[in-house]
Amino acid sequence: MNSLWLVAQREIVTRGRTKAFVIGLVVSAVLVAALAFLPRIFAGPDSYTLGVTGSQSLQSALTQTAKDIEITVRQFPDEAAASKAVLAGDVDAALVADRKVLADGEVDRELGLLLENAHQAAQVQRQLAEAGLDPAKVTQAMRVTPLEQVSVGTDTRYSGVRIGLASLLVMVLFFLIIYSSMYVAMGVVEEKGSRIVEILLTSIRPWQLLGGKIVGLGALALINLVVVIVAGLGAAAATGLAADLPPGMTGIVISTLFWFLLGYGFFAAMAAALGSLVSRQEDVSSVLTPMTMIMMATYLVAYYAAFDPSGPVARILSLVPPFSSMVMPVRMAGGAVAAWEIALAAVLMLLATAGTLVLGSRIYQRAVLRTGARVKLSEVVR
Repeated sequence: MNSLWLVAQREIVTRGRTKAFVIGLVVSAVLVAALAFLPRIFAGPDSYTLGVTGSQSLQSALTQTAKDIEITVRQFPDEAAASKAVLAGDVDAALVADRKVLADGEVDRELGLLLENAHQAAQVQRQLAEAGLDPAKVTQAMRVTPLEQVSVGTDTRYSGVRIGLASLLVMVLFFLIIYSSMYVAMGVVEEKGSRIVEILLTSIRPWQLLGGKIVGLGALALINLVVVIVAGLGAAAATGLAADLPPGMTGIVISTLFWFLLGYGFFAAMAAALGSLVSRQEDVSSVLTPMTMIMMATYLVAYYAAFDPSGPVARILSLVPPFSSMVMPVRMAGGAVAAWEIALAAVLMLLATAGTLVLGSRIYQRAVLRTGARVKLSEVVR
């Protein structure tokens, strides 16, 4: 095991210092953190300045309808003064005599809805007063206790957030696993093509060299995943979106790390085995085609499961390796999953990963020293 850890340490130091890894780490963290700020960017301002002429009842109506948004009302003597203030940018819009709204271009959508609701409320109050009715008593009589909504099935309060979280999870897992696995394959081909592997195997065993490479690059991928998660949660806390996150986020984070390790182990072993069949970097993409196709199928199923986590496709394939490496964490992020399903999927994925590691190490051991032409998979599997 000491030799394995030495190889892993070499991979961590060598790859971790490259500009590609550092830049990729920073870019991925920034992109995920930026997603948390998008709702605020597109949500519109939290306060408005409104000009009013000839209206005394609108301000109280605005206070009642715009509870979470600050509205500053400025009185103007006439329409000309209000129009001048709009053009100067002193106010966002101006309401003239409860009849029309002045704006420099198009009225902000959120402000337009607030004005329309306040206008309707103010007009109703005025018409009730003109009819000799007490607006307060009418409002009290029309106030009805809303129906209590109780879900006897799945809690859908966080359905939208869960779908977004699951979709983001699919993309992060897919890109981290596929790029990390490709680095494993390229590292194997690089050592084989330069014949360095022949020197290394005089001191250590093939399984130690392969295991160290997988562990070292896996540690870097895990660091990348942790940085992405921390950046996302930190940005959510900074923007106030953390309050909208579904309960059980700790369990979702832990399960994501667990399933990532299983998925990475499965595909990294496959990538190393397939990479050992060739000696040139130009042949890596073609020899990895079977693995890429499996990963794409896993990604598509997991992406579909993000929108229908309780459907039959998601429930069945979340138990089938290697689909479970992405589908199960997506299902767990999308809603409640039975404990026996999680346990069964974990056991099956562990067995599949262990089997792939054993088979991959055997293929690697038989093919990595055979340089030159591409080695046929059937020759080394027998």
